[in-house]
This record gives sequence, structure tokens and C-alpha cells, in this order.
Amino acid sequence: MIKDITIGQYIPGESFIHKLDPRTKILISMMYIISLFIVNNFEGYIFIIIFTVLSILISKVPLKYIYKGLKPIFILLIFTALINIFMTSGEVLLFRWKFIRIYREGLVLAAFMIIRLTFLIIGTSLLTLTTSPIELTDGIEKLLNPFRKIGVPAHELAMMMTIALRFIPTLMDETDKIMKAQMARGGDFESGNIFARAKNLIPLLVPLFISSFRRADELAMAMEARCYRGGEGRTRMKQLKLTSRDITAGTVTVLVIILCIFSRFWWTAV
Repeated sequence: MIKDITIGQYIPGESFIHKLDPRTKILISMMYIISLFIVNNFEGYIFIIIFTVLSILISKVPLKYIYKGLKPIFILLIFTALINIFMTSGEVLLFRWKFIRIYREGLVLAAFMIIRLTFLIIGTSLLTLTTSPIELTDGIEKLLNPFRKIGVPAHELAMMMTIALRFIPTLMDETDKIMKAQMARGGDFESGNIFARAKNLIPLLVPLFISSFRRADELAMAMEARCYRGGEGRTRMKQLKLTSRDITAGTVTVLVIILCIFSRFWWTAV
């Protein structure tokens, strides 16, 4: 399960999406997330599904990575669905047994939440799988640069977010190693109820935190040894430049959002 987390991983490639400017991919991801919450009917998600499937095919990212990114949230999806099914009231009662009531509105809301969470994970995973950490840093910094006039530390924020993304796979590998070492010493992380499992995680969390602080200290020392002093006066070997492919990708994304907005009113009216 630990190795199934794909957020923060990068798969090198030469696809159309890999070659997009990181600023374009970040903005497209933001518009994609907005479109997920604009749609309020199942028909409208047809456009989201088509856009997502085409993006995966064009990126040439193996489907196993998309599936691995979804596996860790299966429990969250089930929990979210159950909460919405049993805690949402409505007008159309479908099932009733003692104090348990299931309404049609609860089932619809649960389905919407599952679809939104699923495509949210796919979209964010596709961003990190096709964009290197350095490109992400440059893209975030460029997008935040206009806010430097009001005191926003663009470079520092971009660096922190990218380092956090970059070290997710590293921490997952470290967690897996510690878990295997504890299991070799008789540790049990699978049996018992939820409280027993949470208690058994304590021997795992302590060395993980110590290892994380050690890595953070080593990274800070390495950056100081290379005379890192923030973004002032720094140059880049590769300058970001928008091309025709960025305009094409942005135009397609805007059209998808327009279709999502259109579907919100069209199918509601129908």
C-alpha cells in the first residue's frame, strides 16, 4: 500500500503533455479541479471523462501508475460514500430499517463525491507524473511572481511546495523499510481493531519522524554548502517559454470548462 502512492513521482517522457510549459500544466490542473465541482449532473461528467482519458493516452503514462494512485484512497472513498448515504436526508425514501434511512439524494451525493475524489486524484497525479520537480518549482514561482509586489515570497513558497512533493516518495520508501524492519522484529500492523492498529503504529512513527528531521537537516546543510540564498539574483539554465502547444492545450481546457458550465444549466433545464 505504501508503494502505491504516486503523488510526487515523475515519469520521464517525450509526450505532448510532458513538453507543455509547467505553468500551463499547473493552470490546466486548477481549471480541471474547478470543472469537477462545476458539474452538478452525471451527464456533465461525460466531458470530464473524455478529457481525462485523452490526457492519459496523450501523456503515455502507464495505466498501472494511475491505478496505483487510486488504490490508497479506496478506503477513503468507501467511508465518504457511507457518510453521505446514511447522513443525508431527502424527499425520496428508498430504504428504511429501524433508525437507518437511505434516501435517493444521499445515493446521488455519494456518487458525486466518489467521482470527484477519483478524478481529483487522477488529475493531480498526472500533473506530477509528467512534470519534474525542477519544472514545478519554476512554474509555481513564475505564477506567484506578480504577488511579490505585495510581499509574497514567491521563490520560497515554490521551493517549499516542490520539496514537499519531491520527498513524498522518499518518505514512503522510508516508511516501508521501517515497517518491514519492525515486522521482522515481531511487529504486527494488520491484526486487531482500529485502536490496536493505531497503537501499533507508534513504533513506526517515532523512527520515521527522526529520519525526516535528519533528512531535512542534511538538505539544509547541502543547500548552504552550495551558497543557496533564496531566489534573488538566481539564473536558470532553461527559460520557460510558452509555445503553440500550450495555447492549444489551454484552449481545449477552456472549451471543456465551457461545456461543463453549459451542461450545468442545459441538463438541469431538461
